Formats: sequence, C-alpha cells, structure tokens
Amino acid sequence: MDARSHFEGKRITIMGLGLLGRGVGDAVYLAEQGAVLTITDLKSAEQLAPSLARLKEYPNIEYVLGEHRLEDFRDRDFILKAAGVPADSLYIEEAKKNGISVKMSASWFMELAGIPVIGITGTRGKSTVTHMLHGILDKAGARILLGGNVRGISTLALLDDVTAEHTALFELDSWQLQGFGDAHLSPQLSIFTTFYPDHLAYYGGDIDAYLADKANIFLYQKPEDTLILGDQMALTVIDKYEDVIASKILVAGEKILPEDLDLLVPGAHNRYDAALALAAARVLGVPDEVSRASLESFIGIPGRLELVALKDGISFYNDTNSTTPEATVVALHALASEAGRGIVLIMGGFDKGLDMKNLVELIGETTKHVTLLAGTGTDRIKDSLPDASIFDSLESALTDARTAAAPGDIILFSPAFASFGMFTNEYDRGDQFNALVKDL
Repeated sequence: MDARSHFEGKRITIMGLGLLGRGVGDAVYLAEQGAVLTITDLKSAEQLAPSLARLKEYPNIEYVLGEHRLEDFRDRDFILKAAGVPADSLYIEEAKKNGISVKMSASWFMELAGIPVIGITGTRGKSTVTHMLHGILDKAGARILLGGNVRGISTLALLDDVTAEHTALFELDSWQLQGFGDAHLSPQLSIFTTFYPDHLAYYGGDIDAYLADKANIFLYQKPEDTLILGDQMALTVIDKYEDVIASKILVAGEKILPEDLDLLVPGAHNRYDAALALAAARVLGVPDEVSRASLESFIGIPGRLELVALKDGISFYNDTNSTTPEATVVALHALASEAGRGIVLIMGGFDKGLDMKNLVELIGETTKHVTLLAGTGTDRIKDSLPDASIFDSLESALTDARTAAAPGDIILFSPAFASFGMFTNEYDRGDQFNALVKDL
C-alpha cells in the first residue's frame, strides 16, 4: 500500500530512537515518506552513533539528544512512542493534553494496513512461537509480514509491502501492547504463551499492571476472533478477564503435540511452544502434515538456547535472551536432560528484582561450575553461590568457564538478569558471546 499521503508533511516527534534497529528503521521510513521529524532520546549522540549514521542523509530530521523537551510534544501531528517509555511520562501527558495522537509502531501499522494481524505475547516463548508459526505459514504458502518485537525490522516500513493477500505476524511485548490499548485494537488471532513476574521495576512492583498491558492483546477482539492461551497461564487470564473477553478461547499445551513429533531444539519448553504454534496453525486452516514438517525442521532462533559451536568436545550455548530466572531454569532443565554431560553456567547481570530462589536451588542440582558476570543482580545472589567467581568482562568469564569445562561438557551462557551496564542490550551481549566463542 502507499501510505505516503498519511505521513507527508506531518510533524512527528519520535520519542526514543534506540539501538535495536526497529526505531531507526521507523525513522528512515517516515523520513522517506516526507514527514518532518523531531527525534528525541535521553541517550547522547555518542551512544546513538550507529543509529544516527543511518539517518545522516535525511535533512527533514531534527535531533534533541540527551534530554526531552516539552516543546517537542506540542504543535505536532503525531508522537511515535518507543517501547519502554514510562507510563507516567510527563512528555506523553503533555502531548495528550494538547490533543496530539500518541502512536506506537505495531498498533499504528494495524490501524493503517487493513489486513489481518496475528499477535503473540507472553513472558517467555513469544519469540520462539512467532518464528515457529512463521515457518509453518511460509511452508503453507501464506503471504506473511513478520514484525513487532523482531530485531532489525521496522514495522511501519512493512506498510510498503502490504497487499490484500497479506497477513501480519507480530511478536508483541507488554510495552508495544500499550499502543494497542490506546488504539482500542487487538489482533484477530492472539496467542498468549506464558506469564511470569518480569519488568517489575518498570511496573513499580505491580504484576497486575504488567498483566494489564499484556491483556491488550485480547481485550478488543471481536466474537469472530480467537484467543489461544498457553496452559501455563490460562487460568490467570480466565480468572481475571473472562467476563470481558469477547473472542473464542482455546487453551493449548504440550498434550496436543503428537508424541512422535521430533524437534531439533531441546527441552520441554520448545515442545510447549511448538504446541501453541500448531494450535494457531490449525485455527488458520493449515494441515497438520505441513505444520509437522515445518516444526521438525525448526533449528531455533539466535540467543535462545542457540548452539553456537562445538569445540574440543565442548558445546557452547548462547541463551542471552534469558533475562529472568524462570528462563534460565528452563534452559538448565533442557540441557540437564542430556545424560552424562556437565553444565558450566555463565550468568549474572543487572537486577530486575525477581525471586531467584528456585534458580539458585536448581543450579546446585544441575551444574558443575558457575561463572558470574558483575552486576547489581549478581551482587544479590553471590552469597548463595560462594564458589563462583565474579568477572568484569565476558571474555574473562568465558575463559574461566572454558577452564572448568571438560570434553563432553556444556558451557551455557544464560544470564537470568538484564544486560544493562556491561552491554548495550541483550542482543549485544549475545553477539559478543558468539564472537568470543568463535575466536577460541
């Protein structure tokens, strides 16, 4: 579709450019559509250098970096808000006070595109289910636009590719779903994978506020729409929201997966994710034999129990996207099932205020050695892991882990904490790990 008429000449403030590629991609798209942009970010020009380099050719962009200014939230046609902007932002309130429409990229796409949208959310599993389902639909010959919380993809730029035959498939985190709530929209097919405590610093310790943002994935569905709930969290949603859910509800879990379906990716959690992808494919009319063929060839996605290398008989796994204790518990269970293989765990990072008790207990049962990366979260658990050394760089942590590992062992990089401080983000953290492993 040609969306230029919607954006050309419009004065738009982009709040939050970031370094993941999605924000800068949206900025490139809007600049090329002829919008007059103000980009404001609390990071400095130096911190944002890679993103700014991609935008230097556009004269219709003004930058306000290292700060936000109230004046940039007045006299605008739109505000494009990045994920993670505080819910009580005085700048967003200023925009709303002045009658300015506040948008987020995925929900804005849905407003404009006029095509069906499949949305997938959950504390854990949303990325894997998204990519499993994408593989199934691609094999089935469907025309799919993949976006949302996918590294390096501008969701707004997908508007150029929209035709009446397309369906959008979006991975959606709780912040992106705020935009759907503001727009009073939900995807026609929604999948909610799991729900655990997370992002509690952002939500002021209120897990119900976190769930409320997630709930936007189904709150505005219509009776003809479908909501698939993973059985890990189905009762949580049904108990709280059953009276306001208008769509058809399906509950799915590993039991719907054929017992003889053989996945390449390890762990019960991947079978659970495959079951949710299969349930969605059935709703969409995809034959089971197509789904099975796709799922059995699925090799995983970067940063989620990604087998990076096998060197000197040691398997190196990158699980950088495990930013919560529950995610690292899942990784340990998945790999501990490989009998006779010792696990050397590299973990640690920035504290999110989550309960680490179950993870610490499991570490004692499943690992032969633990190496810690410095950080506020590490400071909180270090006394529970007295034999673990703490390192200020990933390179030195990997060296320690390599020394502790023997042929046949596994080195698992599954941090269980956020990446802030030592790394730009979890993707940077994973990229650094992969590079270091390949240089061994």
